[in-house]
Amino acid sequence: MRRPISHLLPTVAAGLVLGACVSLPRPEPVDLFTIDPRLEGRPVAGTGPAIFVAAPRGGPGAEGSRMAYARRPNELAYYARSQWAEPPARMLRPLLVGALERTGRFQAVTDVAPAPAGGLRLDSEVVRLRQEFTERPSRVRLTLRLELADAASRRVVGTREIETVEIAPSDDAPGGVAAANAAARRAVVEAATWCASVAGAVRGPDGSRAPE
Repeated sequence: MRRPISHLLPTVAAGLVLGACVSLPRPEPVDLFTIDPRLEGRPVAGTGPAIFVAAPRGGPGAEGSRMAYARRPNELAYYARSQWAEPPARMLRPLLVGALERTGRFQAVTDVAPAPAGGLRLDSEVVRLRQEFTERPSRVRLTLRLELADAASRRVVGTREIETVEIAPSDDAPGGVAAANAAARRAVVEAATWCASVAGAVRGPDGSRAPE
């Protein structure tokens, strides 16, 4: 005697679920890394203008959390099991704030909108961040593009491109992370020094210089 098809459905469904559970591969573990180097000195308030640090942008190959490397010029690849905990541009923002605070040039440094009235605005872009294996030992190249403007009028008062290169202590992802942190420390300190220099030379609409 044939059993009704409806009686077989629970058995078939259970078999499918069990088969799916058995056949699904376990995801490979991914190592997450941060860019968070220690900055020397302490924040010091100055008498110069306040400055707003806008969220940095990420250029092609540096906009996401994937960790980029290059074995040949003009060729980009990504580590499969190593990633940044956040997009590098996002992790650089607090570093820029910290470096600017340590110049002792600005009366206030903020990354919370709106920008301060009568102050400055810093826009930046991570043009590239990659570990290069075109020569050994490998090295990490970080390029930042900066634009400093009057916060109210958006009048650009200065532009700068900063590139730092650091040799990796090992030719792998952890070595690249160590070099990236060293490169980021140098880049944000150089960026803050440049911003402080430009701020001291900025003249307002009435021709007066920013206070020293």
